[in-house]
Order: sequence, then structure tokens, then C-alpha cells
Amino acid sequence: MAGGRSGAGFLIAALLVASLAGCAGGTSERALDSYTAEEIYKKGELELETGKRPQDALIYFQEVERLYPYTEFAKRALIMQAFTHHKAKDYEEARAASQRFLDFYPGDEDAPYALYLMALSYYDQIDDVGRDQGLTFQALQGMRDVIETYPDSEYTRSAILKFELAFDQLAAKEMEIGRYYLKRRHYTAAINRFRNVVQDFQTTSHTPEALLRLTEAYLALGLTDEAQTAAAILGYNYQSSPFYDDSFRLLKGRGLSPEAKGEGWLRSIYSQMVKGEWL
Repeated sequence: MAGGRSGAGFLIAALLVASLAGCAGGTSERALDSYTAEEIYKKGELELETGKRPQDALIYFQEVERLYPYTEFAKRALIMQAFTHHKAKDYEEARAASQRFLDFYPGDEDAPYALYLMALSYYDQIDDVGRDQGLTFQALQGMRDVIETYPDSEYTRSAILKFELAFDQLAAKEMEIGRYYLKRRHYTAAINRFRNVVQDFQTTSHTPEALLRLTEAYLALGLTDEAQTAAAILGYNYQSSPFYDDSFRLLKGRGLSPEAKGEGWLRSIYSQMVKGEWL
């Protein structure tokens, strides 16, 4: 029993020594202000690459800017703050850091990326089509700024693609609301939504269906000229679409055919899309 107690005491003593050594090692950690700007910056890069939380890298980039202002590494640390905030989905902070970069370094080679990050912070917040689309408008404006301000940058192609996708989403929202009104026989309200798609979102994938729904709504109101014109536009531009087949059957059931008639807004669209008469 005595030998057992002695062995236990030795183990406890060994653990205590190890614990004290660990504490001593912890207190030997150097303060960040004893490192160079480059060393702190690289610590941030390493933490961002290997750590589980992007936010943990922020302290390093922020300290570079605080300890070594107006240096090359301070500039690089600022754009990395914007990137890190975005990666962490802290979108407002990402926009703020990006805007600070643009304010301080408007002519820098990373300025296009800062502007792109601002637009992306809106784009990545776009909700599904059933929600409010205010952020979609902001994403569109942001991507347009990138495209127009830096047309030759490496981010322009991505900005164009995301602009088109966001644009399509706005059209999808109009279609969703229009279908809601059409189903409840609120034909005038439905027509207004489908008209928005045909007039303002002509290049999106939703235009063929919008023309079919216009055909339906106008027929329901007895406005056959407008219904025939909508179907005529659909037939000319999207004849292989199943939406055209549906509109043709609707008209045929009334003894009508796709044909540009009347002098309404759809006739103007017909002149633009079919005849190329834009004036």
C-alpha cells in the first residue's frame, strides 16, 4: 500500500509540473505589436485558411491596419477584412469594409474586387422568389456598377452572369404575383404584372409564359384584340414553346387565331419585337 501511495504521489507531482510548464508556455506568447505587419498579416491568412471560424482571422487583419496604418500591408489587410466578413456572412460589415477600401484607395488594382464584393454581399442575401425583392434591386445596381465602372476587370463576367440571374428573379416575382391574381380572377391586376414582364423583363425566361397568361386574362375580359396580339407575339418569338400551343388552343376554342390587332400597348410590343420598329 505504501508503494501505491508513493506512485500516486509521483503521478500527481508530474501532472502538476506539466501544468505549470503549460502555464509558463502560455505566458510566453508574444504580443501582436511585437510582430511585423507582414507577420501579423500572414497569421491572419493562416487562420483564415485553417481555422473553423473566419471571424477568428479578423483580429489579425484589423491589427495590421491599426498598428501599421498607411502601409502596403494595411491596404491588403483592409480588403481581406471585407473578404473575411463576407465569408463569415457578415454582409453589412463586408460592405462597410469594401466601401472604406474604395474611399481610401479608389485607384488601386483591388478596387474592382472591393466593388464586386459590395455587390456580392447583396446578391448572396437574395431570398427565394416568395420574399421581398428589395435586396435583388440592390444586387442588380451593384453588379451594374461593376460592369460599367470596370468593364475590363476579371470580375465583370461574373457580375454580368449574376446580374442576369437577379434580373430573372425579379421577373419570376412578377409572374408569381400575376398568377396569384389570375387564379383569383383579378384580371386587371394580373395583366399589370404580366405586362411588366413583357415590357421590362423581355430578355428573361419568363416572357413566353407572361404572354400566355396575358392571352388568358384578356380573353376572360372579352378583349380579343389584345389576346390575339399577345398570342401572335408568342407565336413569332416562341413558336416551339408549349406556352404557344396553349395560347393557340385558347384562341381556337373561341374561333380566333394569333394576329396583331388593335392599337394597344401590345401592338407596340409586336411592332418592336416582330417588325423591329422601335420608334
